[in-house]
Amino acid sequence: MAISRLLLSALAAAGVVAACASASTDDRIGVGPSPRLPAPETSLLPTVEIAPAEGWPAGTLPRPAPGYGVTPFATGLDHPRWLLVLPNGDVLVAESNAPPKPEDGKGLKGAAMKLVMKRAGAGVPSANRLTLLRDADGDGVAETRSVFAEGLDSPFGMALVGNELFVANADAVVKLPYRTGDLRAAGPPVRVTDLPGGPINHHWTKNLIASADGGRLYVTVGSNSNVAENGLEAEEGRAAIWEVDRASGRKRLYASGLRNPNGLAWEPQTRALWTVVNERDELGNDLVPDYLTSVRDGAFYGWPWSYWGSHVDTRVQPARPEMVARAVAPDFGLGSHHAPLGLAFADGRQPAPFAAGAFIGEHGSWNRKPRVGYRVSFVPFAGGKPSGPPVDFLTGFVSPDGKAWGRPVGVAIDKAGGVLVADDVGNAVWRVAAGRR
Repeated sequence: MAISRLLLSALAAAGVVAACASASTDDRIGVGPSPRLPAPETSLLPTVEIAPAEGWPAGTLPRPAPGYGVTPFATGLDHPRWLLVLPNGDVLVAESNAPPKPEDGKGLKGAAMKLVMKRAGAGVPSANRLTLLRDADGDGVAETRSVFAEGLDSPFGMALVGNELFVANADAVVKLPYRTGDLRAAGPPVRVTDLPGGPINHHWTKNLIASADGGRLYVTVGSNSNVAENGLEAEEGRAAIWEVDRASGRKRLYASGLRNPNGLAWEPQTRALWTVVNERDELGNDLVPDYLTSVRDGAFYGWPWSYWGSHVDTRVQPARPEMVARAVAPDFGLGSHHAPLGLAFADGRQPAPFAAGAFIGEHGSWNRKPRVGYRVSFVPFAGGKPSGPPVDFLTGFVSPDGKAWGRPVGVAIDKAGGVLVADDVGNAVWRVAAGRR
């Protein structure tokens, strides 16, 4: 179904829809270690191009890369967002959506954008639970499903350290007891440390990963706005990655200026921490590139004052040239508005050309025409760095007439080397593996 006239009228009145120049067909724009960046385009009415959420027709599957097959590992889930593969092969999935945000999206423009997000499949209530999936016979389909934990607060990222399962809620890191083979947590969540939340909590998803020795957690916190339009005081502690002492809960700012970091992963060769970041909107079809980058301790990546190093965003006032001068350029552009969320590195068990590199779950654009994303892409690596442009790994999430059958979010490598993909519109977890049909 096309956008209704009522919705279109609301969007136009709210200043969130407009015609714009066509997107570039040059694949080098916004992509690579030194991407080409066009001049910014601003208008009263930014572009809105939505793939309305529909879900998968019976018998329809995403399309894997040649030589790979896809199976529905689990279906009938409730907005699955993130995945964690446990040491015994069980899979935890966070069934989650945004918490109440009474101060976010106020006014006519805000109301219209809420309609847009609902249309895109993001308007369902949060299940607030972790579900455990078990494929005991190894056929690529989970035959056992159980509620591992419930009553959480928009859970997202998960990490297991010993017998403690750490979960990033919308406003805190909590921990749950875990023993190998458990189908349900043996106790309630215990708060480890607070995270920025509050009544705006614009980018609510929080992710985390543990250090190799388990002593530290690295936690992502997205910004409270597009470009600080809610005021810089609302951005305290946000657009950042925090380092948390696992035992005490004490934390320090590890890296900042990252508008909305989500996926976190350790690069296998160098053991460096990498993330994917959703950059700012409303500067045109081809700005600003979302990116994949290693994360340096103490580095500042520009948001909100600049993007891709020293490119100043003149919408942000007052200007801060001293902050722009500090800004570090990311490692690798993924193109604009792809909305990368999931990140998992290949571990060598996936056949070429997917044996070394990063699998990225691209949730898909709303502020670009034509749409981009809505796929799992793969960035090849060599020597611990990206070595080529992104290529398709799993596609087919948008129907020929522009409906969203699914939207990829979290990605993970399972115990047998398959790639798992959480699909929050299709309410499924897909498994992609070499040779499967």
